[in-house]
Amino acid sequence: MAALISENFKFVALFFKSKDVMIFNGLIGLGTVASQTVYNIFNYLYGLTGVPALAFFVIGVMLNQNTWDIVSECRTRKCRKLSLSAAFALLGSILGRAVVAPITWSVISLLRGEAYVCAFSEFVDPSSLDHFPPTTKTPEIMARFPCKDVPAPFMNYSRVIERQLKYESQLLGWLLVGIISLAVFLLLCLKHCCSSLGYQQEAYWSQYRSSEQTLFQRTADVHAKYHAAECVKNFFGFVALEDEEKQLLEDCKGIKSVIPRMEWNRVTGVYMYRETDDTPIYSRLNKWDMYTKENNYCSVTFFLSL
Repeated sequence: MAALISENFKFVALFFKSKDVMIFNGLIGLGTVASQTVYNIFNYLYGLTGVPALAFFVIGVMLNQNTWDIVSECRTRKCRKLSLSAAFALLGSILGRAVVAPITWSVISLLRGEAYVCAFSEFVDPSSLDHFPPTTKTPEIMARFPCKDVPAPFMNYSRVIERQLKYESQLLGWLLVGIISLAVFLLLCLKHCCSSLGYQQEAYWSQYRSSEQTLFQRTADVHAKYHAAECVKNFFGFVALEDEEKQLLEDCKGIKSVIPRMEWNRVTGVYMYRETDDTPIYSRLNKWDMYTKENNYCSVTFFLSL
C-alpha cells in the first residue's frame, strides 16, 4: 500500500512538471490507472464523492505555469494590459489542462464499473428481475448489492444486478469518451480557425516557448549556484565545489551576478503573441531582449553623434 501511494505522488510530480503535451497526457493516463487501484482498495463510495478527481483538478490548476503568470500579472501590472480575450484564452488553457486527470479518472471508474454498481444498485427495479422475492425492505436489500452481504434468498440475483449495472456504467464511460473526443476536436478546429498564425508558426511558437522555458530554468539554476558560491566564498574565504561545478562556474566568470527586481518583473507575467513591424515576438523574454537591444543601439548612436 505504501509503495502504491508513493508511486502516485511520483506520478503527480512527473506529469505536472512535463513540458511536452503528449508526454503530459500519457503520464496522466498511466498515473490515473495506478490511482484507480488505490481507490478500489480504500473505498468505492470515496471515489463517488469526487474527492480524487477534485484533488487532481486543484493540483492541476496550482501547478500550471499560466496560473502563476496571471497572479504575477495582477500583482505587478494590476491586469491593466490583460485583455478579455487573452484572459479567456489563458483561463481555457488552465482549465483544459486541469480537467484531463479528473476526466481520465471518471472514465476509468465508469469503464471498470465497480463504483457505479455500489452506488446505484439500490435504484434497480426489482420487477425487472425474474422471480425476485417480494419484501418490504427492497430498497435496503438492493443497496447491499454487491458491496455487503445480502440475505441468502437474494444471493442468486447478485451477479445479474452487477452485470446489468456494469453494462450501464461502461456505456456511460464510452459515451463520455465520445463526447469529450468530439468536444476536443471542435475546440481545436475553433482554435486554429480563430488564430492569426498558420499551423507551422503555431508549432514553432510552441516549440520556442518550451525551449526557452527549459533553457531559462537550466540557466537560472547555474546562475543561482554561481551567485550562492560567490556569497559563500566572500563569507568563508573559500567555497567547497565539485570539480564539475568548478569548471562550470569558471565559465560563468564575468556574468551579471545580480539581476534587479524590475528586470525579473519585465520577463514575468501573461504574454500573448504580438508582432512589431512584422517581427514576431514570442514571449516576454523575447520582448525584453528586443527592446534592450534597441535601447542599447539608440544609446550608442546618440553617443557617437556627440
